[in-house]
Amino acid sequence: MPAKLLEGKPQAERIREEIRKKAAGLPQRPVLASVQVGENAGAEAYAKSQKKTAEALGIEYRFHKLAPDTSEAALVEFIEKLNADKSVNGIIIQMPLPQHIDYKKISWFISPAKDAEGMHPANIGKILFGKANLLPCTAAAVMELLNLSCPDLYGKEVVVVGHSEIVGRPLALLLLERFATVTVCHIGTSKAGKLEEHVKTAEILIVAVGKAGLIKGSLIREGAIVIDVGINRVADKIVGDVEFEEASRRASWITPVPGGVGPLTVTMLMRNVVEAAALAAKG
Repeated sequence: MPAKLLEGKPQAERIREEIRKKAAGLPQRPVLASVQVGENAGAEAYAKSQKKTAEALGIEYRFHKLAPDTSEAALVEFIEKLNADKSVNGIIIQMPLPQHIDYKKISWFISPAKDAEGMHPANIGKILFGKANLLPCTAAAVMELLNLSCPDLYGKEVVVVGHSEIVGRPLALLLLERFATVTVCHIGTSKAGKLEEHVKTAEILIVAVGKAGLIKGSLIREGAIVIDVGINRVADKIVGDVEFEEASRRASWITPVPGGVGPLTVTMLMRNVVEAAALAAKG
């Protein structure tokens, strides 16, 4: 029997309605400040998409475009002004940044209380103690899809392929909080020749590497849940990290690419903004 499609759009619509209601109940309209440095057509297109989503949910979207030669110090100064602006609830830095600016260094200067992407070390640290309010957006999107396909993660064998700061590492912490048995695979696993054996054991397989066809469909365990975070352009098609056709014949649930994790990610961003606004309203 072919796998059920684990589509992000229906879940995004459900969560957006919750966000809309929560935003409407706040004393002031939530505000997301978006900062882009220099010219980048892809970043501007993404910002326009964010703006459209934000405004549909009752969130004000303020777009700030800085000159391409803006220094790290000047960008930090601008971020600190946004931190001090009590009307701003969330801050996001659009990627990519110019080569002379280190995003990891810059991201630390965003106030943890206004960290719309949930990536500040203080917010990541809160996941360890089950106290996080603002979650990394892609990791949170994956967890929402798991809430649908496997609400009870207790004791499940979960294999995460990819250990990035954005997805793999925070996702492992979120899964451990739900008492899943988590294996995180990375380039070291692959070089040791052990990636395939780990993939074969996965009741839930989550792949976030960014390499088309990395995981062969024949490796998928019968009945497994497969969440493919990868987005890769091959010729004129967008594909994931997992060989979809063969994997879909073996899995019980599988995300399409595109249409799986992606539609939920920007929704998680907006949820963080409204959550930040609600926390600020409580003082």
